[in-house]
Amino acid sequence: MTRRVWPAVLVASGLLALAAFWWLASGNTGETGAVDAGLLVALPGSASLLPAAAPLPLAAPQDASAPVDPFLTPEIRQTIEAMLLEALGGNEMGDAALLKKSLMALISRHFPAEFATRAGALVERYVDYRVALGKLTPPANPGEAGELRAALDARQKVREQYFTAEEDQALFGVDARLDRYTLARLEIEQNLQLTPTQKQSALKAAENELGDKQRQQRAQAVEHMAVAAQTSAFDAAGVSDADRYAQRRSQYGETAASQLAQLDREEGDWQSRLGTYAAAQVAGGRPEQLQQLRAQLFTEQEQLRIEAALASRVAAAPMPVTASPPR
Repeated sequence: MTRRVWPAVLVASGLLALAAFWWLASGNTGETGAVDAGLLVALPGSASLLPAAAPLPLAAPQDASAPVDPFLTPEIRQTIEAMLLEALGGNEMGDAALLKKSLMALISRHFPAEFATRAGALVERYVDYRVALGKLTPPANPGEAGELRAALDARQKVREQYFTAEEDQALFGVDARLDRYTLARLEIEQNLQLTPTQKQSALKAAENELGDKQRQQRAQAVEHMAVAAQTSAFDAAGVSDADRYAQRRSQYGETAASQLAQLDREEGDWQSRLGTYAAAQVAGGRPEQLQQLRAQLFTEQEQLRIEAALASRVAAAPMPVTASPPR
């Protein structure tokens, strides 16, 4: 059995992952607030963009004149995420206490001795944060600005429970403007009170608030979303593997096309095994038979996802069409 891993070409950062959902894109995937408040207030000659919505909370900006904390570097979150990947070994997060114990054994390999105590405390709170984040209810429609704002508000409240303002800034501040840009863009595009010209002006002003790194991240995010949409379209149209590969190679190059082809194969294998198990359920297999089949078809980690995956299949299934009764 192969382990299902998203290739690098599909790993989005910042709010893309949230839009796809939650570790926006993303748990990890790099989450990542800030188009100037003026963009979210009004445009010349237009009604207020957000007449009732308060700006999302932000981590306190760092004072340029204040001494730099050598522990809270811009790379600290990447370091902690690397430790998580190492501790999990490619598996999903299980028991938090055991995970923390594994992470503590890695502290000395990732942090200088003088920061060991602070790092240990921060890493433990980061695990708790990840657990708490996983309990939040995903927005039903993350493409709707109001729901996305509520989701970001909820996420920020969780962060404030576990991190100081300085830690929040170090961990999540790098991609903050990309989050704000994404939200601002949705709010501008969905504001029916703005003319097309006003929307274009506001969108341009919003993008100007991004730095070079954020512009690059946004370009990558757009490409990732295009790849996902293309795959869905291929699936719906029944495009052959050869045609998929040829089209992807011409658009994204040989390496990305090969990675996406491998992902298609792994997804197909996963869906096939799910179908076999679902058919056994429908056939009325005894509990002990179903448990044996689960063990045969799925790894221990995959078994944790079976019920959610089956529920998704049911939700995605087309509604049956029934004839109207004669009048």
